[in-house]
Amino acid sequence: MVSFVMEKPNRMSESQNVVVSEAARSIIPNNSSAPPGFISISKKKLLKNLEIINDGERINAWVDSMRASSPTHPKSLPSSISSEQQLSSWIMQHPSALEMFEKITEASGGKQIVIFLDYDGTLSPIVDDPDRAFMSSKMRRTVKKLAKCFPTAIVTGRCLDKYLCFPKVYSFVKLAELYYAGSHGMDIKGPAKGFSRHKRVKQSLLYQPASDYLPMIDEVYRQLLEKTKSTPGVIVENNKFCASVHFRCVDEKKWSELVLQVRSVLKEYPRLKLNQGRKVFEIRPMIEWDKGKALEFLLESLGFGNSNNVFPVYIGDDRTDEDAFKLLRDRGEGCGVLVSKFPKDTDASYYLQDPSEVMNFLQRLVAWKQMQPRV
Repeated sequence: MVSFVMEKPNRMSESQNVVVSEAARSIIPNNSSAPPGFISISKKKLLKNLEIINDGERINAWVDSMRASSPTHPKSLPSSISSEQQLSSWIMQHPSALEMFEKITEASGGKQIVIFLDYDGTLSPIVDDPDRAFMSSKMRRTVKKLAKCFPTAIVTGRCLDKYLCFPKVYSFVKLAELYYAGSHGMDIKGPAKGFSRHKRVKQSLLYQPASDYLPMIDEVYRQLLEKTKSTPGVIVENNKFCASVHFRCVDEKKWSELVLQVRSVLKEYPRLKLNQGRKVFEIRPMIEWDKGKALEFLLESLGFGNSNNVFPVYIGDDRTDEDAFKLLRDRGEGCGVLVSKFPKDTDASYYLQDPSEVMNFLQRLVAWKQMQPRV
C-alpha cells in the first residue's frame, strides 16, 4: 500500500534576503546586485520557486506510483524481477497455492480455518466500470458452500450496502451467511440472524470505527466529483467511510492533472489520508485502521483473538490487502495468498493468478473439508 502525506512549507519572513549561486538563475529572476557568481532575492520568491520544484517532484512521484499500481504486462515489472531466473526465484518464494494445496491443509493441523476474501480482482474480474464488477453464479455457489464449511468474510474497499446511488458489495455477493468488512474494514457486520452455521459467530456484530467521519467523506466526495469532472474517464465513488477516485479509464497524459485535482481537494482536510490501490486513489480517515486491523477484529469476534487453534487464510489482489498479509506473517499463523499474474513485492506466502484459480482453490478447500471426519 502506498500512502501520501501532504507537506506544507515552513513559514519564512518575506523581508529577509538570501544569497544563492549562479546555478539557481534558471529558476530565479536576477533583480539585484550580489557578490560575483551570486544573486540576491527575497526568501518569499525563493520559497515560491522551490515550492514549485518540490510540488513537481511530488507529482512525478505520484504519477510513477500510479503507473506501478497495476502492472498489466511483463515489461511493467521492476528490472530486479524481470529476468526469467528472477521470476523463478519469486515463484520459489511465493509458490502457487494450488500446487501447494496439500502443504497448506497440512499446515492447518486440525485448527479452525477462517477464510477472508477480497472482492474486486479476487471473486470478480477487474473491470473498467466498478458498478459492473459482477461475480459469476458459479463463484457465488462456491462461496456459499465454503461458508458452510468455514467462517467466511468478505473484506473490501467497497461499502457494504447501497449507499446514496451506489450498488455495493452485498448486492454483488448476495450471501447473508458471511461476515462483511466494507470500506477497508471500517464497516463490519456479522451474518444475518439465523444464517450462520458456526457457533462462535456473533450475529449481532456491527463495528464502525470511523462513523464520525461520515459528513466529511460526503463533503469530500462532492468536491472530488466537481473538481475531476473535466478529466475524461474518472469515476468517483462514495464508499461511505472512504471515497475512491478510479483512474483506470483515464488517459495517462491526464494523470498529472488528476493528481493536482485530488490534491487541491485534500489539502483542506488534514484528517484524511490518501492511499493508492490498483488504478484507484482511496481517501480515508486518518485513523489506525486497515484490512489487517479488520482481520484481527474479526478473529477476536470469533473467539480466536489469542488462540493458537486458528488458521486464517486471506486471499486478495490489491495493495490494501498487504496489511492483512503482513499481519498473518507477523503472527506466524495462517497464510496470505496474492492474486496476480505478475510478480509483486508482497507479504503473501502464495499466489493465484486470477479469480478462476481462486474459485478452483476454494472448491478444493470445500472438497477437502467434506472428506474430513466429523468431530
